Formats: sequence, C-alpha cells, structure tokens
Amino acid sequence: MPPDERLGQIAIEDEMKSSYLDYAMSVIVGRALPDVRDGLKPVHRRILFGMNEMGLASNRPYRKSAKIVGEIMGNYHPHGDSAIYDTLVRMAQDFNMRYVLVDGQGNYGSMDGDSPAAMRYTEARMTKLAEEMLADIDKETVDFGPNYDESRQEPLVLPTRVPNLLINGAGGIAVGYATNIPTHNLAEVIDGLLLLLENPDVTIPQLMKKIPGPDFPTAGFIYGMSGIKEAYETGRGLLKLRAKVVVETDERTERERLIVTEIPYQVNKAKLIEKIAELIQEDRIKGISDLRDESSDREGVRVVIELKRNEIPLVVLNNLYKHTQLETTFGVIMLALVNNRPEVLNLKQILHHFIEHRREVVVRRTAYELRKAEERAHILEGLKIALDNLDAVIALIRRSQSPDEARAGLMRQFGLTEIQANAILDMRLQRLTQLERAKLIEEYQEVLKQIEYLKSVLASEALVRTIIKDELTEIREAYKDDRRTQIVKEEAEISLEDLIAEEEVIVTITHTGYIKRNAVSLYRAQRRGGKGRIGMGIKEEDFVETLFTASTHDTLLFFTDAGKVYWLKVHEIPEAGRAAKGKALVNLLALSGSEKVTATLPVKEFRDDRFVVMATKKGLVKKTELSAYSNPRQGGIIALSLEGGDKLISVHLTDGQREILLGTKQGITIRFKEDEVRPMGRTAYGVKGITLEEGNEVIGMETITPDSTTAILTVTEGGYGKRTPVGEYRVQGRGGKGIISVKTTEKNGPAVGFLQVREGDEIMLMAAQGKVLRCKVDDIREVGRNTQGVRVLDLEGEEDRVVGVARLAETVEREDAVADEPAG
Repeated sequence: MPPDERLGQIAIEDEMKSSYLDYAMSVIVGRALPDVRDGLKPVHRRILFGMNEMGLASNRPYRKSAKIVGEIMGNYHPHGDSAIYDTLVRMAQDFNMRYVLVDGQGNYGSMDGDSPAAMRYTEARMTKLAEEMLADIDKETVDFGPNYDESRQEPLVLPTRVPNLLINGAGGIAVGYATNIPTHNLAEVIDGLLLLLENPDVTIPQLMKKIPGPDFPTAGFIYGMSGIKEAYETGRGLLKLRAKVVVETDERTERERLIVTEIPYQVNKAKLIEKIAELIQEDRIKGISDLRDESSDREGVRVVIELKRNEIPLVVLNNLYKHTQLETTFGVIMLALVNNRPEVLNLKQILHHFIEHRREVVVRRTAYELRKAEERAHILEGLKIALDNLDAVIALIRRSQSPDEARAGLMRQFGLTEIQANAILDMRLQRLTQLERAKLIEEYQEVLKQIEYLKSVLASEALVRTIIKDELTEIREAYKDDRRTQIVKEEAEISLEDLIAEEEVIVTITHTGYIKRNAVSLYRAQRRGGKGRIGMGIKEEDFVETLFTASTHDTLLFFTDAGKVYWLKVHEIPEAGRAAKGKALVNLLALSGSEKVTATLPVKEFRDDRFVVMATKKGLVKKTELSAYSNPRQGGIIALSLEGGDKLISVHLTDGQREILLGTKQGITIRFKEDEVRPMGRTAYGVKGITLEEGNEVIGMETITPDSTTAILTVTEGGYGKRTPVGEYRVQGRGGKGIISVKTTEKNGPAVGFLQVREGDEIMLMAAQGKVLRCKVDDIREVGRNTQGVRVLDLEGEEDRVVGVARLAETVEREDAVADEPAG
C-alpha cells in the first residue's frame, strides 16, 4: 500500500482539542486532585502504600528517606525523586498537616521556610493514623490496578477509616481546575459523620453544630461565620484568618508589647517578620521600637513587637493586620474526584461520599472474611470426616503407592473434595490426639458462628451502618484532640480584650476619685517593704479607699449618685508607677453634669445567681440580678430609677443570702434579711427599706453575713465615734422604723457614717475645714447602741464638723501583708 494511503487526514483544531483534553484529564486524575474517598492524590497514596509494603509501621524502626523514595519511584511513581521527597516531607510537617501521616526523624523544614535536609540524612516511617488509612487493604476491600510498567498492582484508593479529605485538607492546581480544602478537627468531623449516619436528611446548618468550621494546624482566628457557611453550602467561600496576638506589659520599662503566638495557616514566619521590619524601616507603620523572634520548637511561635511609650496597642495591631500577613484570606474550593470526575462538593456531599466508601469497604471486607471462613469450614469438615473414620483413613494411606493414589482413594471412598483430601494428607500426627481433636471440633463450631454472623451483616443494611459507626467512634476516641483555631462569629466581637494577656492585677481607687492598676508581683514587692504608707504617692487629704485584685479581663461597674452605671474593663485602666496617683475617673467615664461615683464593683462573670443591692437617700432598697448589667453602653445605663431629690448612696454585690443594715442621719439603723427584697428589673424604683421621719435620710448601707463577728462603727458630725457589736442589731422586718444605733444630741451632732469594721482596720475621718485623722478602729471604744460614743477627732472650732468617714483599703506598718486580701 502506498505511504500516502496509510495516512489519514484530521483537522488541526480537532487534533489539538483531543490531545489537550487527554493531557488535561491525565493531570486532573493522575496528579493534581484528591479522591473524595481517601482524600489523597496518587503520589500520596503511592507513598503510604509503598511504605506499608516496606513494613514501615509506626512501631518499626525508621528507614532512610532515600530508600523510601527509591522504592516508590522504582515501583509506583516514575516522576522524579524530588517530587516524591517533597510530598513525603509535607506529610511529616505538623504546621502543614493537621494530622501528620509520616513520622519523620531529622530536619523536615520549618514554618520559616527552611528547606528540609537532603533525603540521605532524614528517616521516616508511618504514623499510627496512617496505618488506619491502610487497614484491611489485604482483604480485597478496594480495587487494584497495574502500576506504570504493569509489573505489579497498586491500589486505586485506600480503604481508609479516617476522613482524610476534611481533616488534612488538600490543595492543587490542575488544567482548568483548582482545589483548596481547609483542614478540620478529627473529632468534629467524625461527630458530623455520626450525625449523618443517624439522620440522612440532616441539613448543613445542623451539621455545622458538630463541625463549626476549619481547624488549622497553626491555630489562629477565623473571623466571621458567613465565609464558612458559604463554603459548606456551596463548596466555595472566603475565610478571613488572623494571627493570635496578646498584649503584655514589660514590668521593667512599663511599656506594652504585642506578642504573636499563632500565625495564619501557610504563612511563612520569617517572611512575615521581614515584611514587618521593612514597613518599620519605611516608616509605614509607626509606634514600634523593636522586633524580634523568640520562637522555639518546644514552645512554638513567639514574635515580640515592642511598642514605643504611650502607643495604643490596638492601633498598631490594626496597621499590622492591614499591611502584613498577620491577616490573610483562605479561598475555599472543595473540589475532589468523584468516580474520576472533578466535582465541587458541599460539606454534606463530602461526608456522604466517605460514608458510602466505608459502606463498600465494610461489605467487601465482610464478603472476603465470609469466603475465607467458608473455605476454612470446608477443610474442617473434611478433617472431621477423617477423624471420624480414622482407622480406615490410615489404612488407605498406608496401602497407597503414592500421594496421588492416596488423594484419589480418599476422594472416592469418603466423598471428599481435592482440597479436603490434601488437608488430610498434610495433617500432622499430633492432630490425632484427643486434645487436638477437641480443639478442631471447637474451631469448627466457632467458624460456623462466624459464618452465620458475616451472612447476617451482608443481609442487613442496619448492621453495616452500626459497624461503620462503631469503627468511626473508635477512631475518634483514639485520635481526638482539642480544637486549635478559634472561630469568632462576627468581626465586631473581636476587641482589644482578645489581644490582652489575662493576668491578675491590683486596682486602687482613692477617696477623691483617682484610679490605677499595678501587677500583683509589683504590689507584693512593695508590700513586703515594711513600715510606712505603701502603693501610692498622694496628698495627705487623699487616700486609697478601694483596693481589690482583679483579672485584666474583668469588668468594673461604676455606680453614680444619679442612679446610673458605667463600665470599664480592667485592662483599660492606666497602669501607673508606685508614686503615681493614677488617672481621674471623670476622664475615663462619660459622666454627666455633677454625677459622682458612689460605688465600684469588680465583676468576673455576669451570673444570674449574683445580685446587686442598692440603697437610696430616701430609704429605698432595690435588688437586681447582676446579669441585667451585662450589656455596656458608652454613656452608661440606668441602674435604678430615682424620685426627685433622691440619690443612690451605696451598692453591694451579694449572693442573695446576706442581711442588710441601713443607717440614717439621725442615728437610726434597721437590719433585715436580704430575701425580703425581691429581685426587680433594672429600671425599677425599689421598695421601702426603712420608714424615715421628717428630716431624716439614709447615709450608709452594709451587707452582713449572719455569722459575722464584725462591729458597726458609727461616726457623728461632732467628732464622736463608737463601735458596737453586730449582734446588738436585731433582725427586723423590712420597712420598719428601726432602732437606735447612736444617740444623736447637740453635743455629738447627726451621724455621718456607718461602717462594718474588723479588728486591725483603719479609718480616715475628714473635717469640713480640712483636718484629716487616720486611726485604727481598735483605738475606738466598743460600747452599746444607745450611747453617744467617745471623741475621736478634735475639731478646729464651733463651725467645723466631720463631713466623712471611710475605711482605708491599704495596710500600714503590717509586716506580713498579703496583696490578695482585698481591703474595703
């Protein structure tokens, strides 16, 4: 035939189209995209299968990576050693894989982008989890196909017990396709699978209650739920990732610094630090004085960003988020191969395909085990026949001239198959003992039971589902760990508090309204100093009236005489030195007009079983659940409603089981149980605590525990004071007229203060003309209720009078003071 007749004609467009499609499908199926069932690309699958064939289990010695790469390349993956080794390395990197599949020994690189050591230096073996992906592979559970040169068989998919596609994610670019599946938490994914097994009609929002979102190996934050929801429902979505940054204060320099402890997934730490340094040098980010990397393999990421004095951490941090990879986006594309066809899948579809794969594996494994059991039962039946006819069998074998003649004789005389006859001929003489014969009968009975069970599994869809559930539960219990990545529902919910390191601090408030905080360690160091006033260098007429220990994440509630409440986070209080008096509260709170702060309550948690008890000048008492004050506003909110001319004079935090003591200007007190005041709404007026005569008003409130051993200190305008045991104030009904606490006369004047005190407490008395007296309550005599008291403060003249008394929160001249004991 002439050469030109052997050639066919084809349009170049058609040839290009056909050839390119063949190439594209080869890349899509054979290289770049994972299978939805085991979540692996061919190179990953070949590495795990090859290591399994080499016997590199998790409890076996490591083998040189070069040896592993050579075996994989020679037997299954002829695409170059560097491609295989790069994949092997990634499967061993805990900052790339949420659950590593290769246990590497040696230098396998770092999140700084450092290259791993050459394959001749490193060693590897499989992890225990990787073994779960290969479980039952020798039981005909998956299809095998020829390798590249048809010299051996390789699995087309692994019979994995682990939902690897979701827990370790996948990334790849094919021809016209790309996949980018984020990593997830194993326990959460299995909980989702179990939910889908129980209810095939479950919705994606219901699945998201079990699988709230991706969980990256490098932790960090995911901002917003919308991107996660879109990705899970459509297979595509955009996630905003941010580093975890906390704010610390250098105790030596008193400057603040940002500490980066977790970075977004797949961010190169070294390049991140290099970028920050470049921005500082170009003056595009201001306020940073130093930058250093203190990370270590043992302690993880720690990048320190020192701030200049008086810089606001949140401002600097927002600039870093804007200009660096401290904030990145992760474009989710959940594309995988389904029956060798690329498909974009939603969350439920991925879970469904894995369950279907497990169902097929369980059924094929059961069928394999049933076949093997039936084969064994067939042999045991032949052995049983031989034992039942032992003498005849022995005689037949003895007179046979050859094994073939013996085999044929056994088959002819006893109706045995060739397999059974061979088993009889291969049987050792020791099996003829009575003990061995009993074992053989017992084994036969066990095999029959196994066959019955395996047949029931193949006949019951419910049993198959139960097996899948049980195996998934075993995997979860064996390999579960805590979630690393924190998901924040709304971006607005992230505030400076999320960046502040939680630590205990000492908060002090002075009588004239100055506030500051100090580290507990610093305060203790000061308190151990011994004699003299400690903690605040202030004027003699001012003093620390309130002192308590609180966390930087706690909230302070400031109640004012106008019946309003304001919020301030402890970390928002300025940190001042030992000699500084702090900052005026009026500069921190949006107070209006002539409002004055009358009480401060530190709150760690807004609990429903804690109550705020308030007292007003006109004798009203109100109790409200603490949780009613959990929603802050810049301008404050109403704490209670007040009638004209009334003022809020005292606030206490209680557990609902205290007793309340009200004291009035005319020296009358009333003590009643707290449970006589029912909880009311935030804007209520309250109920009558004491019935006041004309001209009288409430000047103080104390909450008393029934077993209290304290005393009530009463001070009057004339400079008189006295202590009276709490026990002398009998409990009455709420709203009564009360009993006398101090006899007020022209000599000692009306009462100006009622305080609950203990031995060792100190008080400060203030006179109208400026005189101040600091004394111990132990120096004031303890006398009965119906007395005038003793003189405590000498006044300057007839016009002078005591205008206030307060208990000091700080301790003076006490060698063994402990800062954790709040005073006042």
